[in-house]
Amino acid sequence: MSVSRGIQFFMHPGPTNIPERVRLAMARPAVDFTGPEFVALRDRNLERMKAILKTTKGFVITYAASGNGAWDASVANLFSPGDKVLVPQTGFFADRWAATSRAYGLEVELVPTPERRAVDPEAVARHLAADTKGAIKAVMLIQNETATGIRHPVAEVRAAMNRVGHPALYLVDTISSLASYDFRMDEWGVDLAVSGSQKGFMLPTGLAIVAVSQKALAAHKTARCPRCFFDFADMMRANKDGYFPYTPATTLLRGLRASLDMLLAEGLDNVYARHRRLAEGARLGVAAWGLKLCAKEPRWHSDTVTAACVPAGFNSDDVVKTAYYRYRMSLGVGLSKVAGKVFRIGHIGNINELMILQALAGCEMALRDVGVPVAAGSGVAAAQEHFRATAPKLELGLERKVA
Repeated sequence: MSVSRGIQFFMHPGPTNIPERVRLAMARPAVDFTGPEFVALRDRNLERMKAILKTTKGFVITYAASGNGAWDASVANLFSPGDKVLVPQTGFFADRWAATSRAYGLEVELVPTPERRAVDPEAVARHLAADTKGAIKAVMLIQNETATGIRHPVAEVRAAMNRVGHPALYLVDTISSLASYDFRMDEWGVDLAVSGSQKGFMLPTGLAIVAVSQKALAAHKTARCPRCFFDFADMMRANKDGYFPYTPATTLLRGLRASLDMLLAEGLDNVYARHRRLAEGARLGVAAWGLKLCAKEPRWHSDTVTAACVPAGFNSDDVVKTAYYRYRMSLGVGLSKVAGKVFRIGHIGNINELMILQALAGCEMALRDVGVPVAAGSGVAAAQEHFRATAPKLELGLERKVA
């Protein structure tokens, strides 16, 4: 195989593409993490993270870990062995969070969710209403299930919890949604949010982000699950004095500063609108191929990943492999129950219109190569027209030059 084939085109739902500005921020000599420069950077990062999370009351912690580390931290710090938690079955990543809970000795009660649909808040409410003795200590929801490309109703689930008056904590995984579409920790009554650096924050994997409410901190005081590295208490004591209880991921935290600069300069509402517009282009491309999305209804569509179903008789893994080995494009495979049924196009973070069009072109070629009857150029054309119709107006001088 020739080595002179351009870059590996990366349209995976995570980790995501890293902007040049972020890479340059990380490409600096080592720094003393106890020195005043880094302490100021850390404090500034944590304060601005609250703006992304939309919380004034939450305490933000970063660990040198992946998003799985944030799951561990959430379970280890809030619960005791034998506690029961309620987990809506949204897909692969909800199953993983549930498995983490079981590993710590918790009892997991599952809320079944029909395939290709979002969680029903009323189903959560029924489980909680039946729990008259208050055995359920928390509800644990994935906001954006990356495996299926389905968005789940965080605010609506909280409203359902409030209607039945259950005191359970509310934990939300925002790993593939935070800094990409709206999340309101305080307004939606979220007691703990987990996230990671490798998706909307446009960084390498390696920062686990946890935001903790005052109610969750109170639960932490009586929780008895074993913990050491992920102990909130150690982190809070050290952070109070400007430090960490162990060596932090200094390079990633400098990259996070650049990422936050970019996100807040663009404006969060603009960030959300950009993701929605690009995602709609990808969705229109899939529809033009005659394929269906994993999410059955538009209100459940993810704005960070599009999961396209292949027709019966085809294996979506063949599409992903063909795209990778023949055209040097990385897509996501189907996971768990949708393995072999969907392929996934990531459109999160550092993405623009032409990158979506390239991804659709590569998918079209791979689909045709494996025998799926797709008209050449159909998906690209549909997305092009969407992007042209929704493009921001040019300045008058530029319009004349273009004309």
